[in-house]
Amino acid sequence: MSDVARLAGVSIKTVSRVVNDEPAVHPDTAERVIAAIEQLGFRRNLGARNLRRGSTTGTIGLIVEDVGNPFYSELTRAVEKIATSYGRQVLTGSSDETRERERELALEFCARRVDGILVVPAGMQHGYLVPEMRAGTPVVFIDRPAGDIVADTVLVDNIGGTVQAVTHLVSRGHRRVAFLADSPDIYTAAERLRGFREGCARAGIGYDERLVVMRTPTPDSVADAVKTLLAGPDPATAVVAGNNRVAVHLLRALAHAERRPAMISFDDFELADLLDPPVSVIAHDVGALGEAAAELLFARIQGDQSAPRKVVLPVHLVARGSGEVAP
Repeated sequence: MSDVARLAGVSIKTVSRVVNDEPAVHPDTAERVIAAIEQLGFRRNLGARNLRRGSTTGTIGLIVEDVGNPFYSELTRAVEKIATSYGRQVLTGSSDETRERERELALEFCARRVDGILVVPAGMQHGYLVPEMRAGTPVVFIDRPAGDIVADTVLVDNIGGTVQAVTHLVSRGHRRVAFLADSPDIYTAAERLRGFREGCARAGIGYDERLVVMRTPTPDSVADAVKTLLAGPDPATAVVAGNNRVAVHLLRALAHAERRPAMISFDDFELADLLDPPVSVIAHDVGALGEAAAELLFARIQGDQSAPRKVVLPVHLVARGSGEVAP
């Protein structure tokens, strides 16, 4: 501002009045100040200005597993939509499914004085957020709950969705149904495994641990699992994929397989309806997940002091063809 004032030949106070659209500045003077601003490329430090006034920084933090995953891209877009309606910007980072990176991002956002934080948790220890929450920074967890604190959480019906998948496959005549999912340390994977077991029990087919593979999904790990599940005298005739990444790796592994099992993916994914056969999925509205979490966060920012809430959004089966393949 000193540089702008010097170039325009005015006081710093006059520059302040111009950039803040205050009255009582002569039009010719304002024009000189604006010309100096454009020449120097001056930009206000909005964060500093808001903190000086005792108001918010105009930002919220969002921590996801991987912004490159289409699931989290859609989630981020939904959060941005709500944040924009409240006049806020979103700072986003990927935890890479590591608790150390999650903690680093969360504390970095707090150091930047964000107005609130949305977290897809990578770990199960969130006590480090308690001092920030006590200091007035609201936190909402998305897709997975916090591990060791009580906080607002927005989830989807993981158990009910997997029960639907197993029930549907068994109704089509399958008795050897496999479950291929992410690491059991991840909340959603563990809950979907619970749903798979419950679905097997309800359908009367029993639970066979040899048909369950849970590990971090990579093209190689899924390909190896598929070879095991489809081998032997009593192979799996159907597979439930625990998330969209597993489903994509599974499709690659099955691309040249002689026998294609029936398949249902938990989570929809791009082009799933255009494959041959189109992929049946347990679908849920990712946008609604992000919007519900963001609305809850802004309710807290605006002063809602009610008890922590747990919101569970519904899922539904979309039968497209792959889940209807006969054994």
